[in-house]
Amino acid sequence: MNTLTLDNKAARRVFLDRHALSQTPQGRARGDDLLNLIERLGFVQLDSINTVARAHDLILFSRRPRYRPEALKRLYETDRALFEHWTHDAAVIPMTYYPWWQLRRERDAQKLKKQWRDRRRDGFEAQLKTVLDQIRDQGPVCSSDVGAGEKRGSGGWWDWHPSKTALEYLWRSGALCVVGRDGFRKRYDLTERVIDEALCAPMQGPEHTASTIDWCCAGALDRLGFATATELAAFWDHISISEAKAWCTGEIAAGRLQPVQIECVDGAFRACFARPGLGADPALDAEPTSRLRILSPFDPALRDRKRAERLFGFAYRIEVFVPEAKRRYGYYVFPILEGDRLVGRVDMKAFRNQDTLQVRAVWPEAKIRWGKGRIAAFEAELSRIQRLANVTQIAFEHGWMRTAQ
Repeated sequence: MNTLTLDNKAARRVFLDRHALSQTPQGRARGDDLLNLIERLGFVQLDSINTVARAHDLILFSRRPRYRPEALKRLYETDRALFEHWTHDAAVIPMTYYPWWQLRRERDAQKLKKQWRDRRRDGFEAQLKTVLDQIRDQGPVCSSDVGAGEKRGSGGWWDWHPSKTALEYLWRSGALCVVGRDGFRKRYDLTERVIDEALCAPMQGPEHTASTIDWCCAGALDRLGFATATELAAFWDHISISEAKAWCTGEIAAGRLQPVQIECVDGAFRACFARPGLGADPALDAEPTSRLRILSPFDPALRDRKRAERLFGFAYRIEVFVPEAKRRYGYYVFPILEGDRLVGRVDMKAFRNQDTLQVRAVWPEAKIRWGKGRIAAFEAELSRIQRLANVTQIAFEHGWMRTAQ
């Protein structure tokens, strides 16, 4: 099959379209409409940092400005249309995908038992039955409800008490489900009381592994537009790179995949795979919306930092764990998207006790001018975001517009 070549502009258009960032952000953002958006993205990463809004809320808001956090909570905790598990990190995932997490749960059961024997507090395996019995008898629990009398550390993952570790293990391996959160603390219940029996029916044999690999790779490619085997494997983080490479080889041989050369922002080309017909994809002719918007650092389009840098020339590093004196930008800095370009980044924080969204600094990207029009568009986006942040005022620190780095 002939190799398709996409220039950088075309590649950006496809990529933004697949991440629901090409269209003007608008539309209903609750119930089935919100679920359809999450299905389009595949999943939404959860994160506890609430500098302005939590990552999952800003991810959804940036695509649907009518979104409010209560809509996701209802979809997850009341309607049971989503479940929580891991991709590359904790995420909410459409409930209909639950059977495809069986392989992940099986692999986690083996991997984590070995890892946590070495890295976690001793004795968690002895608590598995005790924790299950407590939940069966008493109903859903948080980690603070189990392990009475056990030594408790600082609360970091490295210092979980044995029953907390048992809870996480039972969740990751499938005996428990997370049914919601109190603040950001997970509540766990028995899977048999939460997930429809039909979704829990186990798949057996090598066909199970093969069908999961196919589902993972095909679903990842649908949401990326083009990808390497490594990127396909990393999307859901269920399967190995070697499994993804074997899938690509088989799909190429069957004519269901074609090689693509993707032009990076520096003019270099990167070999990827895509579905046949990408060269006629409607996204290639669709001009991305000019609406400026602020993205979460954990937005799906930016999760792969190296890919974002190759496509957009945008080098981003989360600096939460970088000592303040060594930070280049700030503790939690938000990328700014306009059209098909990332035009800057903003350090801002909502001080809810002061009813204010404080803008500390904006750094334009190199060679991108921030004139009156772009500043006005930025201020309009801040006005939208302040509603999500639940504040009514915006304040700018002196000298907030910085020099491009």
